[in-house]
Amino acid sequence: MLVNSSTFDDAGVYKLDNNRALVQTVDFFTPIVDDPFAYGQIAAANALSDVFAMGGRPITALNLMGFPQDLVSPKTIARILRGGLEKAAEVGCAIIGGHSIRNPEPVYGLAVTGLVDVRNILTNATARIGDLLVLTKPLGTGIATTAIKRGLASRTLQKKVIALMSQINSSGAELAERKLIRTATDITGFGLLGHLANICRASKVGADLYPELVPAISGEIFDLIDKRCVPGGTRDNLNAVARTSDLESASPIQRTLLADAQTSGGLLLCVPERSLKKVFAVLKRNRTPCATVIGRITRRESKLICTTK
Repeated sequence: MLVNSSTFDDAGVYKLDNNRALVQTVDFFTPIVDDPFAYGQIAAANALSDVFAMGGRPITALNLMGFPQDLVSPKTIARILRGGLEKAAEVGCAIIGGHSIRNPEPVYGLAVTGLVDVRNILTNATARIGDLLVLTKPLGTGIATTAIKRGLASRTLQKKVIALMSQINSSGAELAERKLIRTATDITGFGLLGHLANICRASKVGADLYPELVPAISGEIFDLIDKRCVPGGTRDNLNAVARTSDLESASPIQRTLLADAQTSGGLLLCVPERSLKKVFAVLKRNRTPCATVIGRITRRESKLICTTK
Protein backbone atom coordinates (compact mmCIF):
# COMPACT_ATOMS: atom_id res chain seq x y z
CA MET A 1 0.00 0.00 0.00
CA LEU A 2 1.49 3.34 -1.10
CA VAL A 3 -1.23 5.74 0.09
CA ASN A 4 -3.83 5.18 2.79
CA SER A 5 -5.99 7.34 5.02
CA SER A 6 -3.04 8.59 7.09
CA THR A 7 -2.42 11.48 4.68
CA PHE A 8 -6.12 12.47 4.40
CA ASP A 9 -6.01 11.84 0.64
CA ASP A 10 -8.84 11.46 -1.86
CA ALA A 11 -8.15 7.79 -2.66
CA GLY A 12 -6.01 4.82 -1.69
CA VAL A 13 -3.10 3.68 -3.85
CA TYR A 14 -1.83 0.08 -4.09
CA LYS A 15 1.37 -0.88 -5.91
CA LEU A 16 1.03 -3.47 -8.71
CA ASP A 17 4.62 -3.55 -9.95
CA ASN A 18 7.63 -1.25 -10.29
CA ASN A 19 5.77 1.08 -12.66
CA ARG A 20 2.03 0.90 -11.96
CA ALA A 21 -0.33 1.29 -9.04
CA LEU A 22 -4.08 1.03 -8.55
CA VAL A 23 -6.02 4.07 -7.34
CA GLN A 24 -9.27 3.18 -5.55
CA THR A 25 -12.06 5.34 -4.21
CA VAL A 26 -15.78 5.30 -3.49
CA ASP A 27 -18.29 8.12 -3.10
CA PHE A 28 -22.07 8.49 -3.13
CA PHE A 29 -24.68 10.90 -1.79
CA THR A 30 -28.36 11.81 -1.80
CA PRO A 31 -29.85 13.97 -4.61
CA ILE A 32 -28.84 17.62 -4.55
CA VAL A 33 -30.72 18.61 -7.72
CA ASP A 34 -34.19 17.59 -8.96
CA ASP A 35 -33.20 16.34 -12.42
CA PRO A 36 -32.27 12.61 -12.22
CA PHE A 37 -29.88 12.71 -15.20
CA ALA A 38 -28.00 15.73 -13.78
CA TYR A 39 -27.87 14.03 -10.37
CA GLY A 40 -26.24 10.99 -11.98
CA GLN A 41 -23.72 13.15 -13.79
CA ILE A 42 -22.77 15.09 -10.67
CA ALA A 43 -22.41 12.00 -8.48
CA ALA A 44 -20.23 10.28 -11.07
CA ALA A 45 -18.09 13.36 -11.70
CA ASN A 46 -17.55 13.70 -7.96
CA ALA A 47 -16.30 10.11 -7.59
CA LEU A 48 -14.16 10.13 -10.74
CA SER A 49 -12.40 13.32 -9.66
CA ASP A 50 -10.85 11.54 -6.67
CA VAL A 51 -8.72 9.45 -9.04
CA PHE A 52 -7.61 12.48 -11.07
CA ALA A 53 -6.69 14.30 -7.84
CA MET A 54 -4.20 11.49 -7.14
CA GLY A 55 -2.62 11.86 -10.60
CA GLY A 56 -4.31 8.74 -11.96
CA ARG A 57 -6.77 7.92 -14.71
CA PRO A 58 -10.02 5.99 -14.05
CA ILE A 59 -10.35 2.68 -15.89
CA THR A 60 -13.38 0.91 -14.34
CA ALA A 61 -16.24 1.77 -12.00
CA LEU A 62 -19.14 0.10 -10.20
CA ASN A 63 -22.52 1.74 -9.69
CA LEU A 64 -23.71 2.04 -6.08
CA MET A 65 -27.39 2.80 -5.64
CA GLY A 66 -30.03 2.76 -2.92
CA PHE A 67 -33.63 3.84 -3.39
CA PRO A 68 -37.12 3.62 -1.84
CA GLN A 69 -38.85 1.20 -4.19
CA ASP A 70 -42.31 2.72 -3.73
CA LEU A 71 -41.20 6.31 -4.46
CA VAL A 72 -38.60 6.11 -7.26
CA SER A 73 -39.73 4.73 -10.62
CA PRO A 74 -37.59 2.47 -12.85
CA LYS A 75 -37.56 5.29 -15.42
CA THR A 76 -36.05 7.70 -12.90
CA ILE A 77 -33.45 5.13 -11.85
CA ALA A 78 -32.51 4.58 -15.50
CA ARG A 79 -32.01 8.33 -16.00
CA ILE A 80 -29.71 8.52 -12.96
CA LEU A 81 -27.65 5.61 -14.27
CA ARG A 82 -27.47 7.10 -17.78
CA GLY A 83 -26.12 10.35 -16.29
CA GLY A 84 -23.37 8.45 -14.49
CA LEU A 85 -22.60 6.35 -17.57
CA GLU A 86 -22.20 9.44 -19.75
CA LYS A 87 -19.70 11.02 -17.34
CA ALA A 88 -17.66 7.83 -17.02
CA ALA A 89 -17.56 7.41 -20.81
CA GLU A 90 -16.37 11.01 -21.16
CA VAL A 91 -13.05 10.06 -19.53
CA GLY A 92 -12.77 6.50 -20.93
CA CYS A 93 -13.90 4.77 -17.75
CA ALA A 94 -15.99 1.59 -18.17
CA ILE A 95 -18.86 0.97 -15.76
CA ILE A 96 -18.73 -2.82 -15.42
CA GLY A 97 -21.45 -3.53 -12.86
CA GLY A 98 -22.71 -2.42 -9.51
CA HIS A 99 -25.11 -3.09 -6.68
CA SER A 100 -28.43 -1.66 -5.52
CA ILE A 101 -30.36 -1.90 -2.27
CA ARG A 102 -33.64 -0.62 -0.90
CA ASN A 103 -33.07 2.55 1.10
CA PRO A 104 -35.35 5.13 2.77
CA GLU A 105 -33.96 7.86 0.48
CA PRO A 106 -32.16 7.73 -2.87
CA VAL A 107 -28.36 7.50 -2.92
CA TYR A 108 -26.10 7.09 -5.93
CA GLY A 109 -22.40 7.11 -6.66
CA LEU A 110 -19.46 5.06 -7.92
CA ALA A 111 -16.67 2.85 -6.68
CA VAL A 112 -13.83 3.73 -9.05
CA THR A 113 -10.56 2.01 -9.91
CA GLY A 114 -7.82 3.90 -11.71
CA LEU A 115 -4.22 3.44 -12.78
CA VAL A 116 -1.28 5.70 -12.01
CA ASP A 117 2.44 5.61 -12.75
CA VAL A 118 4.14 5.26 -9.36
CA ARG A 119 6.37 8.22 -10.27
CA ASN A 120 3.36 10.49 -10.78
CA ILE A 121 1.33 9.87 -7.61
CA LEU A 122 0.04 13.05 -5.99
CA THR A 123 -0.52 13.02 -2.24
CA ASN A 124 -1.32 15.59 0.42
CA ALA A 125 2.10 14.94 1.96
CA THR A 126 4.24 16.47 -0.81
CA ALA A 127 3.49 20.22 -0.62
CA ARG A 128 6.57 22.40 -0.15
CA ILE A 129 7.16 25.86 1.30
CA GLY A 130 6.81 28.46 -1.47
CA ASP A 131 4.32 26.49 -3.56
CA LEU A 132 1.46 28.59 -4.93
CA LEU A 133 -2.12 27.50 -4.24
CA VAL A 134 -4.22 27.38 -7.41
CA LEU A 135 -7.99 26.73 -7.47
CA THR A 136 -9.72 25.35 -10.58
CA LYS A 137 -13.42 25.89 -9.76
CA PRO A 138 -15.14 28.77 -7.96
CA LEU A 139 -16.67 28.09 -4.54
CA GLY A 140 -20.29 28.17 -3.45
CA THR A 141 -21.95 24.90 -4.50
CA GLY A 142 -23.13 24.21 -0.94
CA ILE A 143 -24.74 27.64 -0.70
CA ALA A 144 -26.23 27.33 -4.19
CA THR A 145 -27.72 23.85 -3.76
CA THR A 146 -29.23 24.89 -0.42
CA ALA A 147 -30.79 27.88 -2.19
CA ILE A 148 -32.17 25.56 -4.89
CA LYS A 149 -33.83 23.38 -2.23
CA ARG A 150 -35.33 26.48 -0.58
CA GLY A 151 -36.52 27.97 -3.87
CA LEU A 152 -34.19 30.97 -3.50
CA ALA A 153 -31.77 30.39 -6.39
CA SER A 154 -32.19 32.16 -9.73
CA ARG A 155 -32.49 30.03 -12.85
CA THR A 156 -29.11 31.36 -13.98
CA LEU A 157 -27.42 30.19 -10.77
CA GLN A 158 -29.12 26.79 -10.99
CA LYS A 159 -27.80 26.18 -14.50
CA LYS A 160 -24.33 27.41 -13.62
CA VAL A 161 -23.91 25.32 -10.48
CA ILE A 162 -25.14 22.13 -12.20
CA ALA A 163 -22.66 22.68 -15.04
CA LEU A 164 -19.82 23.26 -12.55
CA MET A 165 -20.60 20.18 -10.47
CA SER A 166 -20.88 18.04 -13.62
CA GLN A 167 -17.39 18.96 -14.81
CA ILE A 168 -14.72 16.35 -14.05
CA ASN A 169 -11.27 17.42 -12.85
CA SER A 170 -9.43 15.43 -15.52
CA SER A 171 -6.62 18.00 -15.75
CA GLY A 172 -5.16 16.54 -12.54
CA ALA A 173 -3.79 13.52 -14.41
CA GLU A 174 -2.10 15.57 -17.14
CA LEU A 175 -0.54 17.95 -14.61
CA ALA A 176 0.84 14.99 -12.66
CA GLU A 177 2.13 13.22 -15.77
CA ARG A 178 3.95 16.38 -16.83
CA LYS A 179 5.29 16.80 -13.27
CA LEU A 180 4.02 20.38 -13.07
CA ILE A 181 2.45 20.19 -9.60
CA ARG A 182 3.40 18.71 -6.25
CA THR A 183 -0.02 18.10 -4.72
CA ALA A 184 -3.69 18.13 -5.66
CA THR A 185 -6.89 17.55 -3.74
CA ASP A 186 -10.48 18.03 -4.84
CA ILE A 187 -12.56 20.39 -2.73
CA THR A 188 -15.62 18.56 -1.42
CA GLY A 189 -17.42 18.23 1.90
CA PHE A 190 -14.76 19.75 4.18
CA GLY A 191 -14.66 22.98 2.16
CA LEU A 192 -11.55 24.80 0.99
CA LEU A 193 -10.30 25.43 4.53
CA GLY A 194 -10.75 21.82 5.61
CA HIS A 195 -9.01 20.30 2.60
CA LEU A 196 -6.18 22.84 2.75
CA ALA A 197 -5.73 22.02 6.44
CA ASN A 198 -5.36 18.35 5.48
CA ILE A 199 -2.56 19.25 3.07
CA CYS A 200 -0.87 21.30 5.79
CA ARG A 201 -1.11 18.45 8.31
CA ALA A 202 0.17 15.79 5.92
CA SER A 203 3.00 17.96 4.55
CA LYS A 204 3.87 19.55 7.93
CA VAL A 205 3.56 23.07 6.49
CA GLY A 206 1.33 26.12 6.86
CA ALA A 207 -0.55 28.24 4.33
CA ASP A 208 -1.36 31.88 3.68
CA LEU A 209 -4.74 32.37 2.03
CA TYR A 210 -5.93 35.50 0.20
CA PRO A 211 -9.74 35.66 0.74
CA GLU A 212 -10.30 38.53 -1.70
CA LEU A 213 -8.84 36.41 -4.53
CA VAL A 214 -10.95 33.31 -3.86
CA PRO A 215 -13.62 33.18 -6.61
CA ALA A 216 -17.31 32.55 -5.96
CA ILE A 217 -19.71 31.08 -8.52
CA SER A 218 -21.39 34.48 -8.81
CA GLY A 219 -22.24 37.53 -6.75
CA GLU A 220 -25.53 35.84 -5.93
CA ILE A 221 -23.63 33.51 -3.57
CA PHE A 222 -22.66 36.44 -1.34
CA ASP A 223 -26.27 37.67 -1.30
CA LEU A 224 -27.45 34.20 -0.26
CA ILE A 225 -24.88 34.04 2.55
CA ASP A 226 -26.07 37.45 3.72
CA LYS A 227 -29.61 35.99 3.82
CA ARG A 228 -28.28 33.09 5.95
CA CYS A 229 -28.88 30.54 3.24
CA VAL A 230 -26.06 28.34 4.51
CA PRO A 231 -26.06 24.51 4.77
CA GLY A 232 -25.39 22.80 8.07
CA GLY A 233 -22.22 21.20 6.70
CA THR A 234 -20.74 24.61 5.99
CA ARG A 235 -21.51 25.81 9.51
CA ASP A 236 -19.90 22.67 10.92
CA ASN A 237 -16.81 23.25 8.77
CA LEU A 238 -16.48 26.82 9.99
CA ASN A 239 -16.66 25.69 13.60
CA ALA A 240 -14.10 22.93 12.98
CA VAL A 241 -11.46 25.15 11.34
CA ALA A 242 -11.64 27.76 14.10
CA ARG A 243 -9.01 25.72 15.96
CA THR A 244 -6.63 25.49 13.01
CA SER A 245 -7.09 28.76 11.11
CA ASP A 246 -6.58 32.47 11.74
CA LEU A 247 -9.38 34.10 9.76
CA GLU A 248 -9.16 37.60 11.27
CA SER A 249 -8.51 39.36 7.94
CA ALA A 250 -11.51 37.69 6.26
CA SER A 251 -15.02 39.11 6.51
CA PRO A 252 -17.81 36.90 7.93
CA ILE A 253 -19.15 36.34 4.40
CA GLN A 254 -15.68 35.41 3.11
CA ARG A 255 -15.21 32.97 5.99
CA THR A 256 -18.46 31.24 5.12
CA LEU A 257 -17.42 30.91 1.48
CA LEU A 258 -14.01 29.50 2.46
CA ALA A 259 -15.72 26.87 4.64
CA ASP A 260 -18.58 26.08 2.25
CA ALA A 261 -19.11 22.33 1.85
CA GLN A 262 -18.65 21.66 -1.87
CA THR A 263 -20.07 18.90 -4.02
CA SER A 264 -17.85 17.91 -6.94
CA GLY A 265 -15.70 21.00 -6.39
CA GLY A 266 -12.51 21.98 -8.16
CA LEU A 267 -8.92 20.94 -7.56
CA LEU A 268 -6.68 22.76 -5.13
CA LEU A 269 -3.18 22.55 -6.58
CA CYS A 270 0.22 23.15 -4.98
CA VAL A 271 2.32 24.56 -7.80
CA PRO A 272 6.03 25.44 -7.83
CA GLU A 273 6.25 29.05 -8.97
CA ARG A 274 8.48 28.11 -11.93
CA SER A 275 5.67 25.86 -13.29
CA LEU A 276 2.80 28.31 -12.96
CA LYS A 277 2.61 29.42 -16.62
CA LYS A 278 2.64 25.83 -17.87
CA VAL A 279 -0.03 24.86 -15.34
CA PHE A 280 -2.24 27.74 -16.49
CA ALA A 281 -1.78 26.60 -20.11
CA VAL A 282 -2.91 23.05 -19.26
CA LEU A 283 -5.91 24.33 -17.29
CA LYS A 284 -6.91 26.63 -20.15
CA ARG A 285 -6.68 23.80 -22.67
CA ASN A 286 -8.85 21.64 -20.41
CA ARG A 287 -11.39 24.50 -20.07
CA THR A 288 -11.32 24.56 -16.29
CA PRO A 289 -13.85 27.04 -14.88
CA CYS A 290 -11.08 29.11 -13.29
CA ALA A 291 -7.32 29.09 -12.66
CA THR A 292 -6.69 31.42 -9.76
CA VAL A 293 -3.77 31.79 -7.36
CA ILE A 294 -5.41 32.08 -3.94
CA GLY A 295 -2.47 31.64 -1.56
CA ARG A 296 0.91 30.13 -0.82
CA ILE A 297 2.40 27.31 1.25
CA THR A 298 4.46 28.65 4.18
CA ARG A 299 6.29 27.40 7.25
CA ARG A 300 3.99 25.95 9.88
CA GLU A 301 3.03 28.42 12.60
CA SER A 302 0.68 28.14 15.57
CA LYS A 303 -2.23 28.08 13.09
CA LEU A 304 -2.18 25.90 9.97
CA ILE A 305 -3.88 28.54 7.80
CA CYS A 306 -3.72 32.33 8.01
CA THR A 307 -5.82 34.66 5.91
CA THR A 308 -4.06 37.77 4.66
CA LYS A 309 -4.72 40.70 2.38
